[in-house]
Amino acid sequence: MILDYDDAYTNGAYITGGAEYPARWQAAAEHYRDVMLQTGRAQIDISYGDHDRHKFDLFLPEGEAKGLCIFVHGGYWMRFDKSYWSHLATGAVIRGWAVAMPSYPLTPDVTIGNITASIARAITAIATYVDGPIHLAGHSAGGHLVSRMVVEPSQVPEAVRNRIEHVISISGLNDLRPLLRTAMNETFKLTELEARNESPALRRPKLGTSVMCWVGANERPEFIRQNDLLANIWAGLGAEMASLHAEGRHHFNVIDDLLDPDSEMCALFAP
Repeated sequence: MILDYDDAYTNGAYITGGAEYPARWQAAAEHYRDVMLQTGRAQIDISYGDHDRHKFDLFLPEGEAKGLCIFVHGGYWMRFDKSYWSHLATGAVIRGWAVAMPSYPLTPDVTIGNITASIARAITAIATYVDGPIHLAGHSAGGHLVSRMVVEPSQVPEAVRNRIEHVISISGLNDLRPLLRTAMNETFKLTELEARNESPALRRPKLGTSVMCWVGANERPEFIRQNDLLANIWAGLGAEMASLHAEGRHHFNVIDDLLDPDSEMCALFAP
């Protein structure tokens, strides 16, 4: 039983050195972008819409890409942008895949439903740049957003949606209704109706796309519950589902395996 919903959804306070992570992410991402720009294999700030945050970066492998990986960042739909995460393209690019990373408008300027629409718009635009299969991964709020792309009905056009072979929801938030009880909802401005509509676990999945629900074994219990919830419900609806609790990983380092081309996570993202 959850007695304190704000505490249940707090991560940094339970991670040693938690406050230091954003600066480390930003520095590593900037270095990776610089290297990729110098080699001519990065395209930065490509527009996919009319909002100033409707931009994505694209990182290309040497030679022809095997397909397209898209990573959607987290931050509780209210912080960060693509500039913090560029380095997470490392493993997939080495494995021969193109990797795109979109920014999106944030709450409270827009609703979570608007953010979902922005990510659908971003994926649709990015798909025109690289042929072949599409694999999605997202972390935390980004895990929610990539799962939302493969529900019925989807806001992604059918031709693009049919290219989406695999989704990795990393520490994803799949039932938004508990967030109605957090102080963060002063920023989200979620209603009961929107919380239901935007919860992947309360929607029917598109069959034919495999989904991995991946969470750190050392994460907060509520994130582990949210992870397993989607795997359980969607498996019962006929989706190809898997769930993994990564040993020794917490909410902030669970994404680090995307840096390693030989990791299990990277092999799923970019086979």
